[in-house]
Amino acid sequence: MSTPFYVSPEQLMKDRADFARKGIARGRSLAAVQFADGVLLVTENPSKALHKVSELYDRLAFAAVGRYNEFENLRIAGVRLADMRGFAYDRRDVTGRGLANAYAQTLGTIFSSGGEKPYEVEIFVAEVGKTADDDQIYRLTYEGRVADEHGYAVMGGDADTVAAYLKEHYTDGASLDAALAVAVAALGHSSDERGEVQDRVIPVEDLEVAVLDRTRSQPRKFRRILPAKLAELLGDRGPAEAAPEAHASETPTDAPADAPADAPAGTPDAAPTPTPTSDGPEEPPVAPPLA
Repeated sequence: MSTPFYVSPEQLMKDRADFARKGIARGRSLAAVQFADGVLLVTENPSKALHKVSELYDRLAFAAVGRYNEFENLRIAGVRLADMRGFAYDRRDVTGRGLANAYAQTLGTIFSSGGEKPYEVEIFVAEVGKTADDDQIYRLTYEGRVADEHGYAVMGGDADTVAAYLKEHYTDGASLDAALAVAVAALGHSSDERGEVQDRVIPVEDLEVAVLDRTRSQPRKFRRILPAKLAELLGDRGPAEAAPEAHASETPTDAPADAPADAPAGTPDAAPTPTPTSDGPEEPPVAPPLA
């Protein structure tokens, strides 16, 4: 009988943590910013159907980066827990701290168990209060740690560069349009593959923005800001620049980048056209072989 391969617990946890961090870093950054009337959640998301920012309950919002199928399962579980707790007790008993603790237990259990891979996700649970001092932003990591953030917080992608920009330009108690302009500019302030920091203008259509607005008269304080309203709030920012090439985990594809979309599988590449020379007449191009 062969002896099983031994891995120390420290090395096992380090490998699992590195695996989760690499998966999260392949996504795009998401920023949570407090402003005068609530909490603003901004991210770059070209998809119109797959949301990274959603509502959890009356005063609660959920935002995540990483693998969509994993954080979508967590979002649905959080909505069910909030509904059940609000129905069994009172709607005021559904708090961001309670849901953050539930998420921390789930993520910590998954990360510690050796039977499955850790979740490649990071989560924001935001809660808007009656005053600005009551607003809460909880950040949960892949290993179940909970951090209570104040003012602003960033996760996913090039989080360090975005957070450094917010640290310099964030203003406490700013209006919605001012906070939105700073958050969008911070997301566009990121480093490229060579490590050089660049500023680009993210198209309005590629932004996903939502707020928890305490000034709303309805019990539900969550609302999305659509592109038409975003363009009005952001104003003229110059020509928009396309996002950098997406990573393989975001848009998986087996076709080469320069292949035509309707090319059948297995079609050989066309032979290059010979360049005419001055020694003789131009030769006709050679037809590609049949498949």
